[in-house]
Amino acid sequence: MPFRRSLRLALVFVAVALVAAAVALATYRLSQQQALLELQATGRHRLDLYSASLEREISKYAYFPATLGLERDVLDLLDARLTSKVNHYLEELNQRAGTLSIYIMNRTGRVLASSNWRQPDSFVGEDLSFRPYFRDAMEGGTGRFFGIGTTRGEPGYYLSSPLKNGDNMIGVAVVKVSLEQLEKSWSTVEAPVFVNDENGVIILSSVPAWKFSTLRPIDEKTRAAFDRTQQYSRRALEPLGLREIARFDEQTSIIRMAREKSETTSVYPISGEFLAQSQPLVGSSWTLTVYSNLDQVNEMSAIRAVVAGVTTVLLCIVTLMFNERRKHLQDRLAAREALQKAYDELERKVEERTLDLSMANQKLQDEVAERVRAERTLRAAQDELIQAGKLAVIGQLSAGIVHELNQPLAALRTLSANTTRFLERGDEATARANLERIGQLVDRMGQITGELKSFARKSSGQPRPTDLRQIVSNAVALLGQRLRSSGARVAYRFPDTPAYALCDPNRMEQVLINLIGNALDAMAGQASPQVDITADVRDRTIRLAVRDHGTGLSDDALSRLFEPFFTTKEAGQGLGLGLAISAGIVGDFGGALSGSNHPDGGAVFTLELPLAENEPSS
Repeated sequence: MPFRRSLRLALVFVAVALVAAAVALATYRLSQQQALLELQATGRHRLDLYSASLEREISKYAYFPATLGLERDVLDLLDARLTSKVNHYLEELNQRAGTLSIYIMNRTGRVLASSNWRQPDSFVGEDLSFRPYFRDAMEGGTGRFFGIGTTRGEPGYYLSSPLKNGDNMIGVAVVKVSLEQLEKSWSTVEAPVFVNDENGVIILSSVPAWKFSTLRPIDEKTRAAFDRTQQYSRRALEPLGLREIARFDEQTSIIRMAREKSETTSVYPISGEFLAQSQPLVGSSWTLTVYSNLDQVNEMSAIRAVVAGVTTVLLCIVTLMFNERRKHLQDRLAAREALQKAYDELERKVEERTLDLSMANQKLQDEVAERVRAERTLRAAQDELIQAGKLAVIGQLSAGIVHELNQPLAALRTLSANTTRFLERGDEATARANLERIGQLVDRMGQITGELKSFARKSSGQPRPTDLRQIVSNAVALLGQRLRSSGARVAYRFPDTPAYALCDPNRMEQVLINLIGNALDAMAGQASPQVDITADVRDRTIRLAVRDHGTGLSDDALSRLFEPFFTTKEAGQGLGLGLAISAGIVGDFGGALSGSNHPDGGAVFTLELPLAENEPSS
């Protein structure tokens, strides 16, 4: 008997150990898979933010080289050698723009004038014809090139544009931009991020030690080509030392760092496993990559597996103890009377049921708390997505707003110069008229920047009574430059009395800018495009319709209008989030957004918003 009892206990212990191990393994796998999915979603969001910040930084200076071709002195320099005057002009322009350097090259690639002409290592007189950005510009295009300066060894992004006198190519204008501030802003993030070029060389990185390392070994033939163009100023270009462990798709994999970096040259621990997520940058051959450390994922999965295993063991022990206690009670109660036996059995059942109800109640409370946390997280994510969409719209409008500001700025420059001359001549009347005109131009610039500031403000999203006519007016004003450049006309039809909708005016402006912008895209190439905006009130509901006169929507587009990341535009023209975000904004106000084809042609998008009970208080 003792041997059989010992054998039985040994078998029970083995069974408990096997069950606990199985539960722990399953918990580890499930926890790791879920954590990887969440980490991938976070990484994709980071890629979108970093990509947008890099594109904004570069686009600020994209027009600089071409504008130098509009300056008469620059063109005369290439014909008449006005070196001193152009040097001073480039120096002042470089200081105002915050660029690294600006210089002018003749047809042979020799630098004639430069913003750093005062420096001992000035570019003036250097032959830079071997640089790819010079060859690209001389071929009639625009040059885009990241490299290390041959004179100062200073890395930067080069933008070049051809200079023409009529139809004759007479030289090249070059602007060198520093992306160091962008890198410094990246150094504060919790996940390493870098940008590599088409050669696999890391040119921007939040980890200084990674800069000008390579993602793969470079052969001697490629190194010889680099030496000819001096793109990397003969840097060592050592491999970063990556080893791929698993690949999910073309842009997502798990990698391990094969070598250590000194802690004095890096702000991140370099060893361990990382989730690598990449994204090509639109308009260039660069690739943006984010590394998310997997140590925390693995540690948390292991902790959860241990907790699950220990919990399983405890539950098994409690079950065995409870079973032994039940058998012991049955033996003691066997001799008692039937009534006492029934009473004891009833008491045991009540105790079991109470325990089950307590556990079920606790589980229900935990699920409710988790649901509340999930709803808060979702709301915060939606607010951030709406703000990100608004910033993307501002980025699209920036070129038009810069144009709007450049005109009054040019007029201010001319008027101020003329006023000085009139004052010198004693013509106070004309000077006063010029000063009044300057005041009007300043008011106009203030109105433009005020509208942009109001639109960019992050709103609370709380609905309030709002005049739809004012919202439409603000949206059309922000799109004014685009409407004028495309020759588009906006036709309105509103009720005679003001119609107040219950919504957030700032977010509703974002919706209307998206709809009107889509309408202009649909009519691209038309001689006289027209956008119709109509509003009416029906059954305590305001209906606002935006119609274009384009080709309309296909059946496939109609069925997927508000599906995230669906777009009918060409690659690089949009993410397909505008209508999805707009529908979410309108839905938050208790309204609805729908799209259809107009019987007379074109597409029409209809907003249905609740009518405000009271007018806004003054």
